[in-house]
Amino acid sequence: MVVNGFKTETSELASLDQIKDKYQIPSELQACHTAIVNGYVIEGHVPVEEIERLLSEKPEVIGIAVAGMPAGSPGMEIEDFGNEAFDVVTFDQTGNIEIYRSYPAEY
Repeated sequence: MVVNGFKTETSELASLDQIKDKYQIPSELQACHTAIVNGYVIEGHVPVEEIERLLSEKPEVIGIAVAGMPAGSPGMEIEDFGNEAFDVVTFDQTGNIEIYRSYPAEY
């Protein structure tokens, strides 16, 4: 995030469940990293392009997420392993989850 011009602040929590529950992150989308950017939740290894798009479009959602840790997603680049296809999804207060953008394995 810092490399892409975002100012960050790190918080140590006794349990990640605290932040996941507070921001209503669906269990099937929960990942190892959670960020709050301008009031939106960013969950998992989300490409910066999608964070910038979210901030530009300002949809009525809680946030966006990449479930799991797909190889080739930001921070999960693995030399000589190849990339996995993955989806960036939105999630809202009513439990709706929608694909925001799909990334092919060639990404």
